[in-house]
Amino acid sequence: MLALSGTALAGLPFFSRAAEPPKPRDPYADAVLVEGEPPLPEEGAFTFAVLPDTQYYSERFPATFLAQTQWLVAQKEHRRIAGVFHLGDITNRNTPVQWENARRAMQVLEEGGLPYCLVPGNHDLGPGGGCQDRTTLLNEYFRAADLRKFAHWGGTYDKEPDRMENNFQLMEAAGRKFLILGLEFGPRADVVRWANEVATAHRDREIVLLSHAFVFHDDTRYDWERLGNRQGNNPHSYAMAKATEQDVNDGEQLWKKLVAQHGNFIFTLNGHVGSDGLGRVVSETPAGRAVPQMLVNFQMRPQGGDGWLRLIEMRRDGSALICDFSPTRQQRNESPQNQFALQLAPIALKA
Repeated sequence: MLALSGTALAGLPFFSRAAEPPKPRDPYADAVLVEGEPPLPEEGAFTFAVLPDTQYYSERFPATFLAQTQWLVAQKEHRRIAGVFHLGDITNRNTPVQWENARRAMQVLEEGGLPYCLVPGNHDLGPGGGCQDRTTLLNEYFRAADLRKFAHWGGTYDKEPDRMENNFQLMEAAGRKFLILGLEFGPRADVVRWANEVATAHRDREIVLLSHAFVFHDDTRYDWERLGNRQGNNPHSYAMAKATEQDVNDGEQLWKKLVAQHGNFIFTLNGHVGSDGLGRVVSETPAGRAVPQMLVNFQMRPQGGDGWLRLIEMRRDGSALICDFSPTRQQRNESPQNQFALQLAPIALKA
């Protein structure tokens, strides 16, 4: 009877073998990894490089941050690198040791003669990087007084001339003139006023906008008014915004109040967003100019991002070829999300 009962009971669910634990998701499941560096730019082209969300490098993997900037300096002549853009979350906790790591890595660019523009992210603000307010150690480690000596210096927000949260840099390559406009996380209304004045005063320059939060991972802009918390980590959702009566602007607001108002923005870049950390949308201004907007963030990769950075090859025909490359892995990613071409609209004197 016992044997029969055991046989009969063995098929019941509670006698079944324990389920296998789920395997961790492969962080490169969708990647098309190719060994080696990307091809050099074509004749007459030059490169902009993008450093998104280095927060975990500054916190735990400073050697990776250094490897990125050292590689860029080593490649300066070969790839005709005209500038480097940091998209914010320079640190993870807004602490002195993390800022020291970031400063050490970015100083490599200064010593190597590579112009750069950087903006703060939410993790660079408030005690412990909690974005409760706009306090930051950024200006103790990247001082406007020190950066003014560089030829590419443009200026800072007119109400805060000695602070680097909002700044612009003037870069030139292959006979083209650029204004790299860097804005704080969730820019304040008066900062947007200043940004409009800067854009108007430089109608002859192609403008690239850097702002930590603009495009979401679903290929739409951040839009608090329409979507609220359905898009995670909108600038409006932070304590900083609530403490200032929502004196912040998200991607949709920056598009309408700034980018769409001018005829010389050629693309925007932001980090911040999780999931796969990638997204892009192309929108037309009222005047019919198509402006690409890109999200790029690698912090979800192993070891805080695996050293990935983005290279933007600016070509003579007005197009841009995007390629993501890791100098620590010595690989490039040729998936459609990581390697693609954009057509950039020529500037116009009116929006």
